[in-house]
Amino acid sequence: MKQIFLVFALIAGAISVNAQENTQSQSSTGDLYNGFTRPLTFNRMIPPYALEITFSKTVHIIFPAAIRYVDLGSIDLLAAKADGVENVLRVKAASQGFRKESNLSVITEDGSYYTFNVKYANEPVKLSIEMADFLHGWNIENRPGNELPVYLSDLGNESPYLVRLIMETIHKNNRTKIKHIGSRNFGVQYLLKGIYSHNELLFFHFQLKNTSTVSFNVDYITFKIVDKKVAKRTAIQEQIITPLRSYNQVTGFAGGKEERTVFALPKFTIPNDKQLVIELIEKDGGRNQTLTVENSDLVRAEVIDNLTVKVK
Repeated sequence: MKQIFLVFALIAGAISVNAQENTQSQSSTGDLYNGFTRPLTFNRMIPPYALEITFSKTVHIIFPAAIRYVDLGSIDLLAAKADGVENVLRVKAASQGFRKESNLSVITEDGSYYTFNVKYANEPVKLSIEMADFLHGWNIENRPGNELPVYLSDLGNESPYLVRLIMETIHKNNRTKIKHIGSRNFGVQYLLKGIYSHNELLFFHFQLKNTSTVSFNVDYITFKIVDKKVAKRTAIQEQIITPLRSYNQVTGFAGGKEERTVFALPKFTIPNDKQLVIELIEKDGGRNQTLTVENSDLVRAEVIDNLTVKVK
């Protein structure tokens, strides 16, 4: 009886092992599930980059735009943005010699998505990596037809790629739509060349010209809605509007030079008793520039659908 029971136990164990092996072999293919499912084919996959990291050295990855999201596949990885910059990610191993492969995903401000398969290496060859898209760049004709943009919360339903393309087109066209809004102070001229609208966004096109021999360094620029009749403005009486994106934003330029910048802002209107004040503040200087925009200027903004979008 014991022998018969032993034989049955061995048979049952063999059946269990075979069933487990069959289950593992089926699930590993990624296309057999308990239900109505479709397999993910390779043309749906974003190919990952191969990345080697180590414990005693730091790998730096330079992205073409500011980093908005980072996800680490395991506790074996450590990653953080480099101090003082927005587009450089530093990565290293949390422990020496981890064996299992992990992954790393990054989303940047321009709506690009990057994924990496990460392995441990005692001496990684590539310690400084530039992730500029050499293949596609911003040329819409060379981008894959099945590419899906990453949408970021601050831009709502707008593709970051389209927003950048609009700003780049405005900058390239260099049209002067507004001729009555400007400021001049000590050889520095600041002009608002045009206001454009697209869905829930407004685009402001500025020109800054330095006719003096002294370089101009930009400290900051502010957009705020203030009361027209209030002589002394306070924080309560001001509504700050923060730009969402900028194109060709410079921090300074030499004498005799000029630069143009395009800002993308959330769409807004101005009450009749208020006005939009744009202040350009010089760093360690007094050649500050102030522009005043009325609601009548905003409502005459050119709809971007009527603007021919240029591609490289």
